[in-house]
Amino acid sequence: MKWFFRIFFRTLRIVIGPFILLWETLSRPKGIVRSAEQQQQIDRQTQNLALYQFKTCPFCIKVRQEIRRLSLNIELRDAQHHAQNREALLQGGGKVMTPCLKITDEHGNSQWMYESADIIQYLRQRFA
Repeated sequence: MKWFFRIFFRTLRIVIGPFILLWETLSRPKGIVRSAEQQQQIDRQTQNLALYQFKTCPFCIKVRQEIRRLSLNIELRDAQHHAQNREALLQGGGKVMTPCLKITDEHGNSQWMYESADIIQYLRQRFA
């Protein structure tokens, strides 16, 4: 019975996935317009951020939309199709759950933030 559910949900993702990605593209928000100097400063601050995500995960899409809205240049790492990203997420964060924002400070210490609402709140407080 377990195999049935696995196949069912995998098929569902294959069928619905392209529609989810199309909706994300069509509903893409406009980003904040900053001066070139301000944007360069924000880009330097985001160099130490990485978002581990699955392409069609609705919660990941929600975070990516906020990243676009805030005009942030955050590296996106696919934890679904790239084994090294999935393994890094498991080793660093302790679980393979997305979205997960990896925040590395100037000393090289990493913090792993799960939950889309927490990630969005963090990004808004720091960059809005």
